[in-house]
Amino acid sequence: MDNPNPTVYPVSRSFHRPTGEVNSSEVFNLIRDIQDPEHPYTLEQLNIVKAELIQVHPDARSIEVVFVPTVPHCSMSTLIGLMIRVKCGRNLPEFTKLTVRIQEGTHFQEAEINKQLNDKERTAAAVENPSLLSLIESHLY
Repeated sequence: MDNPNPTVYPVSRSFHRPTGEVNSSEVFNLIRDIQDPEHPYTLEQLNIVKAELIQVHPDARSIEVVFVPTVPHCSMSTLIGLMIRVKCGRNLPEFTKLTVRIQEGTHFQEAEINKQLNDKERTAAAVENPSLLSLIESHLY
């Protein structure tokens, strides 16, 4: 376990009603309850995802989700990014370009992990693996 005693933050239970347009609040509400792969807490409770780190660009039809690992050597960062990508991919409009990345300066392998998370072939191959897909799905809901 990379971080045996993570800091747990209070969660906001505010909910924004869907407006018909995708915005950062809707994306945050979509991913906030994903369970961390190492702890019985959500990504929101561990401060891994934050609404202010989500950018929605409606004109470009793109969304960028930035997340923060709990420790700079977190071995679960790629899995967390894949979970975010799968959850967003299933629930956001098909035409949306999704970028998922680690916040700059928060992980010692951020460049490599960001490259993996945004490589369509790698992510498609990862979610075709039945064991990995089962693991991802067990943390999404």
